[in-house]
This record gives sequence, C-alpha cells and structure tokens, in this order.
Amino acid sequence: MKSIIVGTAGHIDHGKTALVKALTGIDADRLDEEKRRGITIDLGFAHMDLPAGGEAAKNDGAKNDPAKNGEILRLGFVDVPGHERFVRNMLAGVGGIDLVLLVIAADEAIMPQTREHFDILQLLGVQRGITVLTKSDAVDAETLEVVRLEVEEFLRGTSLDNPKSLNDPKSLNDSNSIVAVSSLTGAGLEELKRAIVAAAAEVQPRDSRAIARLPIDRVFTMKGFGTVVTGTLVAGTIRREDEMEVFPTGRRVRVRGVQVHGQSAESAVAGQRTALNIAGASTEDLSRGMTLTPPATFEVTRRADVRLRLLSSAPRPLKNRARVHFHSYAMEAVAEVVLHEAKQIAPGEEAFARLKLPEAALLLPGDRFIIRQFSPVVTIGGGVVLDAAPIQRMSGYADFLKALAGGDAESILQARIARRRHKGISISRLIAVTGWTKNVIETRLAQALRAGEVVRAGELLLHGPALEALKVHIVSTVADFHKNNPLVGGISKEELRTQVDAVPQVFETVAAMLVREKKLEVAGELMRLPGRGVAMKDEESESKKKIEDAFASAGLKVPALQEVIAGLKVDKVRAQKLVTLLLREKVLIKVSDELVFHRNALEELRRQMTTYKAKSAKIDVAKFKEMTGVTRKYAIPLLEYLDRERVTKRVGDVREIL
Repeated sequence: MKSIIVGTAGHIDHGKTALVKALTGIDADRLDEEKRRGITIDLGFAHMDLPAGGEAAKNDGAKNDPAKNGEILRLGFVDVPGHERFVRNMLAGVGGIDLVLLVIAADEAIMPQTREHFDILQLLGVQRGITVLTKSDAVDAETLEVVRLEVEEFLRGTSLDNPKSLNDPKSLNDSNSIVAVSSLTGAGLEELKRAIVAAAAEVQPRDSRAIARLPIDRVFTMKGFGTVVTGTLVAGTIRREDEMEVFPTGRRVRVRGVQVHGQSAESAVAGQRTALNIAGASTEDLSRGMTLTPPATFEVTRRADVRLRLLSSAPRPLKNRARVHFHSYAMEAVAEVVLHEAKQIAPGEEAFARLKLPEAALLLPGDRFIIRQFSPVVTIGGGVVLDAAPIQRMSGYADFLKALAGGDAESILQARIARRRHKGISISRLIAVTGWTKNVIETRLAQALRAGEVVRAGELLLHGPALEALKVHIVSTVADFHKNNPLVGGISKEELRTQVDAVPQVFETVAAMLVREKKLEVAGELMRLPGRGVAMKDEESESKKKIEDAFASAGLKVPALQEVIAGLKVDKVRAQKLVTLLLREKVLIKVSDELVFHRNALEELRRQMTTYKAKSAKIDVAKFKEMTGVTRKYAIPLLEYLDRERVTKRVGDVREIL
C-alpha cells in the first residue's frame, strides 16, 4: 500500500474544504468557530483509499502507476486555511505533503493568497500537483476557458507547468494537470481522482526504514485515552510501545497506541497522517512545532547553515542580520539571518546564510523552510538546511557548504569527515548531523574506506589526508623533542598526544601505524625515533655516574638529592634531567617526595625482611630501625614503600610480613 499526503493550497473561499469533503466525505473543518464563520482557520484533516486498481486505473493514464497490480493508494489530506491572517497555520501543515491540490475558484481566478501559497509550495520543493478549478458550475464555458488560460500563464515555468487540461483524455498521464470540478454537482471529481492516481504514481515514497520523525501539528486529550498527538510521519516507522524523545525538550514518552486514517494500527509508516496516544507527557508538556524521534539519536541546535532564496516578489532586499519569521514543518520561530558572503541579497537571488534561533530546535540537512518578513508579515523566501551543526571559525566554509548543497551522499559524508580533520567523527555523530541511518552511512562510505580516503580509528572515522598529515606532525614533534631534550630517552605518549592535539582513539591508531612503519618505536611509556636514545656529553656522563655512586654507596642512609646535585659539574636543569633518566631506568627509585634510593639498597632490604620473617611474622617501627640501622626519618617512608610493594601489610602499629 502506497501512502501519499495531499495538501490543499489557495485563496480563502475558493472551495478547498468543500473539495476535500466532496472527495472523501469528511468535513475537515473541525472547530466550532470555523463552522460558525464559514472559513477555515486551522489545519483540517481527511483521508481516503482510492481503488487504484479499479476504474481509476483502467485508462492509459495509469499505465505507469504501481497500483495497476491492485495496490491500494492511501491518501491523507491536509486542508489549509486560505486567509492571509492564517498563513502561519497553513505553513504548519504543508511541510510534509507529497502532492498539492492548488485550488483556484473559477469565478475569481488567481488571488493574492493563490500567489503566496504557490510561492510557499515552490520554496518547499513540492514537485507534484494538480491545479483544480473549483466552482466550475458558477461560470459558463467561455469564462472557464479564460480562467484556464490565465492559470496556464501563471504556472508557466514552474513545477506545476502543464499546458494540457483533463478535458482531453490523452493528458491523463500527466502528473501535473488542470482539472475543473464542482464540489456542488460532483462534475469533474472522477477526472480529479484519476489525476491524483497519475500524480501519485510519480511521487517517490518516503523511506519507512529511515529514522522516524513526526513533527507535531496537533495536541489534545481524548477521554479514556489521555494525551494524543498528530502529525505527518515524514520518515521512518513508529510502532506501539516504542519509546520516543520529544524535541526540543528531551522528554521521553511511550507510544501507547497508533492510529492511521482513524483506524487503530500496530504501526505507522512514512507518508501517513498519524495519531499517537502518548504516555509520559500531558498536553501542557507538548505543543505544535515539537517533534518526536527515537531517543538519543539527534541533537537540538540554535544555528543552522542554509541555502536561502529570496522571492522575486519580495518587497525589498534582505539585509545581513535581518530578523525574520522562520517556519519549518510545524515549527515557527523568529530567526536572525547572517549572510555568509554578502551584505544583502536582492529579490530573486540565492545565498548561503546562517540562521540563528532564539531557542533550541530540531533541524536536519534537507529540511525545507520558509521565511516571512518580520513586519509587515509576508512570505519573502525560503530554502533548505545544509548543516545544523556548524563549526565556529572553520576555514573554507563556503566550499564546504557548496559540497553539501550539490554533492551526492558519498561526497557529503566525506566533506563532513574531512572538516573534522584529525579529530575524527563517530558513526553516531554522523547519524545525528545527517539524519541518515547507520546502514546508509556505512554503505555510502564502503568504497572510500577500501580506497583509504576514509580511515577507521576505533569508533571514529578520519579523512585519509588528515591522518597522513597527523602522522607527519607526530614524527616531527618527536624529532623536535629529541633535539631539545638530548638527556631524555623519548617523549611520553600522553605528552606527545597533548602536543599534537589528538583524541586518544586517533592517537593510539596513528601511533601504532607509525610503529608498524618503523617511523617510531616504543620504549615503555616513551616514544622515540628509531635508534634514538639519550645523547650525553662527557660532563653529563660523569655527573650521571656520580649521582648513581652517591646513592649506591649510601645504602639506606641516603643523602638529600639537592646536596648531590649541588656537587655536580653540570647545571641544575641538566642535573635534574639526569636524575629523571636514572629514575626511568629504575636505577634510582623514588620512595617518597623527598627520598630516593638506589635499587640495590632496596633489593637488600627485601632480603633482610625475608630473613627477619624466619624469626617473626611481624615487625614494628622500633624493630625495623634496629634491623636496618636507620632513623625514623627513613624508617617510616621505607615501611610505607614496603606496604605499597606488598612486602608488608600494616595492621595497627605493626606490619605483617607477607
């Protein structure tokens, strides 16, 4: 079953609601005020299933229709208000439509909201539609023909441009057509249904396997059920008992029940008008403009880079940092437009811009939007979101946006990976910033991974050239370290990672590559160039030996480190580096912040403890001092060292020898 969302558009009192009722039998005006005033104020909804395999498909016009084999065409209708005061309500409903019925009354022809609604449809990228001349019973044939010609001229060069009329059966295979109807007499309704079938055949089905997104356009309470939200499911599938996240608040809710076209269902799929019975939120917690998605998948934003087009009919140029009314799906906000490379854009022109929103919202690449002048409020333009997670102060940003605007999925993904340079980006983050599934991303990157254009580093993906540049940077940094620190055997891994500003996963991957390529080698926690070690001058070698001898000959009664350093020929800085070198070589061992011992002395102490254990399994401080001949100054740090080394274990005031 193919599901299509059909939206109406057109001037007030041109018969949109009456047309929907004539087609479906459902009155889309649901508010008492609408019925009392006789005008549509807010969005209305209806539905029908066309027998696409029956009479409507028997002529040549349906030969390309997938429903020819008996598939049912399920239509959800979104009826919008036509009054200029309610355009914001109209915008809340048209974002998810697949096919439009542009309604023009034969007795009035093209009117101001006809033009504004049509501009909105063009900006939203609605490519399929049927122009419906309503109230055909109110005019004679000659007037109807004049109106048809006027409409053809109006549509020329647009996505709904089609010079043929459905009065000619040969034109039934045209997806964009003009058909005259009368909702009062029923004239032309069957022709309109055939036109809908023909147009629906060319509508690309929405992806039910994509990540689910339901922009909310209604919130209400139903007795016996609780909170209910409705919207057009623009992507994915939502099932009963699914957990969902409400954007932008982050609230978690559970789907208690699903309805599609007024009937209970186990699930709703993309392209269907959907009602969800929600647990975990009240009507006070939800409102039009929020969105339901799977939890922990997307992130909100207050900035989005876009490609923006100003209508030719816009009253004036759009200046940098102008404030506008921003509409995307059911969401609306006041936004600031920051133009990337211009001070203003003239009517009819396009530009890259950054939209700044006062509050967080969920936007994804590919989302269409409309902007309306701040005051007076008229539709002036719109466009498409390119990047809802912009990076501040990024060089080459115009080229990046051009890649997003004109590239295929593979080049877009590579551009997003490349801009992160050697920082890398995770699959989960790519999902969040693109809206694509893990399977789509991995499939699209498979060739680039095989070619080395993209490289995995743990859970991260890196641009191949950026990784190669990082490898060069790391080797250069190690070489510089050797040059500046000849008395140190190498640079610690963590210090090196910090200096090259790499995240741990990336650093570990690249370091391992460099070791395999024999460009670096590892010595414990140090990294160094192959074959490089400590390079000492004669006086440095002499001083190193003097330090070692001083501690070796002292046994456990070691001198103060500063006293030893003071007696050397080298300066204090180099002397300290020599001590560090001896510590790294484990010739000297640091027992406390102030005391350093030679390893031979500590090995002898271990033997003494083993010998003492033969007489007694316990030893106190006094006995330890007597055994070693040291003062309390040395005894306490040495015993604490033995505790750390698990030679002894303190129990009260004594130590158990392990």
